[in-house]
Amino acid sequence: MKNIITISREFGAGGGTIGKKVAKELGYYYCDKDIILQAAAASGSLTPNEIRRFDEKVPFEFGFGQSLFDFYNKPLNEKLFAAQREAIIRVAEKGNCVIVGRNANVILQEFDRTLHVFVSATQYFRIQNLKTKMPDMSEAEIISHMKSVDKTRKKYCSYYTKTKFGQADYYDMCLKSSTLGIDGCVDLICRTAEKQ
Repeated sequence: MKNIITISREFGAGGGTIGKKVAKELGYYYCDKDIILQAAAASGSLTPNEIRRFDEKVPFEFGFGQSLFDFYNKPLNEKLFAAQREAIIRVAEKGNCVIVGRNANVILQEFDRTLHVFVSATQYFRIQNLKTKMPDMSEAEIISHMKSVDKTRKKYCSYYTKTKFGQADYYDMCLKSSTLGIDGCVDLICRTAEKQ
């Protein structure tokens, strides 16, 4: 049985909803951005304002000698990534968990009993899903925001993990929620996780 499930997702594809339902179905601990950021803040090296400011941002100097700096001289967002990484590892070490986002699939690639999932969807599905979560935004604003979040996630993944966001090589399952439905994805993940 797989007792560590990571879910990466396109913005608006329903990955968070799927993760919560999988955790409930399996009786697992659910861990998302907010919980990971709280753990990073609890590490003591970052304030909540610093965390909010630099969350999922690539250093301004991207590509210009970042590897030359030691931990204490790294930009604040690199310290945040390190703190999040440690928080994700601590959660995974306890097992029986669903971790959504934060490149957990790469961070935990050496862990046994893992199931790494990527959830995508058509643009139409994502827009309709986001309309329910962002009722005050126009469709044009939603599309713009969706593209911005996806672009940031891709850059963040590439910079910190040297992998490609959404590329099948880095996941055990790639699911399309617009085809399978939210509950269909939940069912497939749970059935796969329960196999020996």
